[in-house]
Amino acid sequence: MPAVRLSMRQIVEILRLAREQDCSIRQIAASVGLPHSTVGDYLRRFAATGLPWPLPSEIDQVALEARLFARSASSALVRPLPDWPIIHQELQRKGVTLQLLWQEYK
Repeated sequence: MPAVRLSMRQIVEILRLAREQDCSIRQIAASVGLPHSTVGDYLRRFAATGLPWPLPSEIDQVALEARLFARSASSALVRPLPDWPIIHQELQRKGVTLQLLWQEYK
């Protein structure tokens, strides 16, 4: 199940503490009551957008959210599903294991 996304108010507060107050990730996490890994993830996402701080006036919360959570090209890569009848047929052969077939699939 995907994680619940923070409100934009919390995300902007994380960015403000990091950029204006020069707080560490752990200090920010304690301040907003979130795990430091979550704070670090949002800061990495913001750095990947290339946006300056403070945010330009034309970037509103909706535009910021769209940039922070844009789908990457690598997530669009879809691997085809295995052909299950062939998998079952191959498993009948001597010396063929499910792990071997999985490695070939991967």
